[in-house]
Order: sequence, then C-alpha cells, then structure tokens
Amino acid sequence: MSLHRLASGVLLPGFHGTEAPDWLLKRVADGLGGVVLFGRNVVPGGPDGHGGDAQVAALNAQLRAARADVVIGIDEEGGDVTRLDAGHGSEVPGNHALGAAGDPGLTRSVAASMGSRLAACGVSLNLAPSADLVLTLEDPVIGVRAFGSDPEAAAAHVAAFVEGMQAVGVAACAKHFPGHGASTVDSHAALPVLPRSVAELAAVEFVPFRAAVLAGVRSIMTGHLVVPEWGPEPATLNPVAVRVLREELGFTGAIITDGLDMKAVGGDLAQGSVRALVAGVDALCLGGEPLDDDGMRWLVDAIVAAVESGELPVERLEEAARRTAALGAPPAAVDEHDPALGL
Repeated sequence: MSLHRLASGVLLPGFHGTEAPDWLLKRVADGLGGVVLFGRNVVPGGPDGHGGDAQVAALNAQLRAARADVVIGIDEEGGDVTRLDAGHGSEVPGNHALGAAGDPGLTRSVAASMGSRLAACGVSLNLAPSADLVLTLEDPVIGVRAFGSDPEAAAAHVAAFVEGMQAVGVAACAKHFPGHGASTVDSHAALPVLPRSVAELAAVEFVPFRAAVLAGVRSIMTGHLVVPEWGPEPATLNPVAVRVLREELGFTGAIITDGLDMKAVGGDLAQGSVRALVAGVDALCLGGEPLDDDGMRWLVDAIVAAVESGELPVERLEEAARRTAALGAPPAAVDEHDPALGL
C-alpha cells in the first residue's frame, strides 16, 4: 500500500454539505479512513424527530458506494449532544439523567435503541459514551454529559452503554481519556492542566475507562489534557498516555483523537497530526472545522513527509491505518428488541 493511501487511512475529517461532495467521494475511493458527521450535514427532521434520517442514510450510502468499509462516525451521546436531532434537540435521555435513574439495564437499552437508529442511517462509529466524571462544578465542558461523580456507579453505566451500542453493530468510543471531569478549562478554547496525580487518576478517573475496556469497547478517544506527571504534552500527543491505555488498561482497539483543530492542541494542524501518530494514536479526528480537498492534500503530504524523514516510522502508520480501518465495517441491521440480545 502506498504511503499516501496509508496516510489517508488514518484521517476522519468533517465536511460541508448534506450530500457528499465529489472531492470527498474520490478521497474515500482512494483510501480516506472515514468522516465524522456534524449537525451541518443533517437536514432537520419533521415533527416525529426522525424526518432527517432518510437524508443521512442517503448521504452515507453515497460514501459507502465509493468504498463499502469507510468509517462513518458521529457524536450521538443523547441529552445535550446530538447530531441527528441538532435541529430540535434530542429526545433521548443523556448520561446525567441515566446516571440519576441508577439502572444500567435502562442505559443499555437506550444505547441499543440509539445504536439501532444510527445503524439504519449507515453510521459505523458513535463517538460516545463520555466516560468522564463530574469532579468539579467549575468544569465548563462535561457537566450533564457525565453519568455522575461516583467512579464505580459511572463505570457500570459506561459498560452498559458500550454493550448496548455494540450489540447492534455500531462501534462505541469511550471518551475523553484520561478524564475531563477535574478540569476547569474547556479544551476547545485552551489547554487544560489536570490538578491530579497519576495515583488519583488511577483510583478515580480510570475506573470508567477500565470498565469500557472490559466491556469490549472498540475505540477510546484521548482528551487534550495535560497530566503533569506525564510531561507537558496533552494526552493526545503524549506517548505516556498511550502506553497507560495499552499496558495498564489493556486496550487493544483504535485510539482516536479529540478534534485536532481544537485550541488545546494549538499550532499547526499537520504538525499536531504527525505528533499524535508518533505518540501512538491511530485515528485523527479533524471534524470541527470542515476541510476541503486542498486541506486533505496538505495533511496527507505532511504525514508522508514525516515517514520519509524518519520522524514517523512506517510501521506505526501501518498499525494506525489498520486499527482505523477496523471501525469501518458497515453496521448490521439488528433489532434492538430482539430477545436474543439480552437487552
């Protein structure tokens, strides 16, 4: 496989429009890892809340016609974070409500229902659940997106969500490792430094992520979060964070970055992409700011140049592309009410 195809294979960009532009379809055919859908890609639905699903399914069918195993991701957490229902708000209870209900079985059923809808739309990867905890009321970005403050209770809901989502054929993604809940800074706007020791993280924040790994979660998203004992780099660019995920938590699936265009990463997007890959991350989420064909060419060329210069080992790029591709299998059509699923 050519270096350019390998480099394309780790990219998950966002794009403009409710139909796939020609340049994107060509990129998909030529090996682009996948895409991340946002509200801007969804035509608002009708009064039943599902009128836009046919449009999303048609968009994803365009992408899969270009290449059947393209990764199609979305952020569909329920509650405050929705893409399919961005025009009118989600009717699905979010993590805070599910955590308050205290019934992991309900969480599993809600996730299966949500996943069944995503699968019908052709989505293969849901960038959920949030495995963060609420550890300070000054946290500006997680809040009701978390299942709660108690690590063991939240862990039970995270595992249930993963199981429900993946039972209907959609890969789940536990986020934002090592845990955003103690931060008082929004990583969309600046770089948070966690006021936590590694020992504190291991005893508290890691608990829901360990549960996700034990539940078989297929991907984990890194947060742009500095752990002082790990050094000055945020987890997304930090090989220590990746080593902890792989060796201490035992995760073997795809590690996905939070949006690399967020202010917490800063600097050059291409440089951040290369640094994340060198650190051991697999899939590069670039969705917040939509890209065009020139932007994609720039990123691919930068990754290829890093391989050619020796900065990025080709074996590392091959590994990342392989793990990313594993998230692209088209979701099976599964009925979440099937008693065989045990949901």
